[in-house]
Amino acid sequence: MSDVKRSATAQPEGGGVPPAIDGMSFEDALAELEQIVRGLEGGQQKLEDSIAAYERGAALRRHCEAKLAEAEARVAAIVERADGSVTLRPAD
Repeated sequence: MSDVKRSATAQPEGGGVPPAIDGMSFEDALAELEQIVRGLEGGQQKLEDSIAAYERGAALRRHCEAKLAEAEARVAAIVERADGSVTLRPAD
């Protein structure tokens, strides 16, 4: 099975269970999402495989958006003082 097809259908070699999205880093989730997009754009997958890849891609997109929102909240919590020092303020 090609790398793109395996990634697009989210099946590791040997037909094992795909990795849990919740435990993925932003970078890993984004890399897998990019592979899924390339696989779907290639148009070489069966319909059912394409649907499964699209569903996984949608879940990966939501995961990436949540990770970005978390990072944005953390950055927003950093406040620079007039004297140039940096402090953290509680997130809302």
